[in-house]
Amino acid sequence: MITQEEVKEIIKNYDLKGITIGVLGGHSGLDVCRGAKKYGFRTVAVCQRGRELTFDKYYKTRGDKGCIDETILVDKFSDITKPEVQEKLRYLNTIFIHNRYFWVYFSDFADIEDRFKVPIFGLRQGVKLEERDQPLNQYHLLEKAGIRLPKIFNSSAEIDRLCIIKVNEATRGYERSFFFANSPESFQKESAKKIEKGDITQEALDKAVIEEYVVGAQVNLNYFYSELNGELELMGTDTRRQTDLDGFLRLSAQDQLDLLNTGFKPKMIETGHYAVTMKESLLEKAFAIGEKFVKTMREEVAPGMIGPFALQGAVAAGDGKEEFVIFDVSMRIPGSPGTAFTPYSGYLHGDSISYGERIAMEVKDAIAAGELEKILT
Repeated sequence: MITQEEVKEIIKNYDLKGITIGVLGGHSGLDVCRGAKKYGFRTVAVCQRGRELTFDKYYKTRGDKGCIDETILVDKFSDITKPEVQEKLRYLNTIFIHNRYFWVYFSDFADIEDRFKVPIFGLRQGVKLEERDQPLNQYHLLEKAGIRLPKIFNSSAEIDRLCIIKVNEATRGYERSFFFANSPESFQKESAKKIEKGDITQEALDKAVIEEYVVGAQVNLNYFYSELNGELELMGTDTRRQTDLDGFLRLSAQDQLDLLNTGFKPKMIETGHYAVTMKESLLEKAFAIGEKFVKTMREEVAPGMIGPFALQGAVAAGDGKEEFVIFDVSMRIPGSPGTAFTPYSGYLHGDSISYGERIAMEVKDAIAAGELEKILT
């Protein structure tokens, strides 16, 4: 792991009046760069050839329009760790904003942890901790924080209720395929179908997470923790749009049955998000679990939570009392720029702001206070 001392040495050679905010040309990159431009920073996007037009053409800076000042083209995203690419990023005085999209293109987390010698805003190893096969994984952290999560089954033989099975896809190993089962028999039946269709492999199934399905209103709680002032902010709330589940649910019950009888199985591939709001009586509960998670991260993972993260789950009320049940943790910028269109950041800052703006604000404040190393890893 790159040490904080190494990060400090890199920052010593930076022109702090000419900081560039860097992103990978994909997930959340435009949101980050728009916010960076608003607060006076230059921007750079590292783009894969064949997928660069969004950044190198449509949103390229031209006059008062656009938010991408510069692009670095690579043959594949993982080339970002090549010495010449890193050297260019450091030459631009780059602070890199990472996300899950940034990490999934590498076969080994060590590529980023140990060999990407560009300062990262936030917790460098956070994305690794999202993986369920890590020692300090999200289930461990949620349990340690005293946050309710679904019951996890160790094997399909234990299934005694409706469960959602989360297993890595065969073609896109960084994305998960989902199916449901309510008994050991239905698990075997459904998993066999998915293996036969080529959706998943037996090897991936052996590592699958079998999780109690929580019946509730799904909501993602998107937070920002400021290491500079020690405050937790609720940036916004959203939920997911999934293909082709969304279209399936718009059909009448009879049409759904007719479609299922043809052998159709709706997929749950995340394709976007939409903003949702919560009633105010849930806000204290949302802040409470967010603060518990920040406290646990500080105790379990050095240097603790920095900047954006999300607790994704549902509001359940099985006993008549509403409670958040969290089934996913994002330890970096979440995927939805639409959180800016919920009112929660506006209640604090006067106007609702995006994650890109909030990150840029934090970087600007850290530079002014001479505390930039506090928010970089």
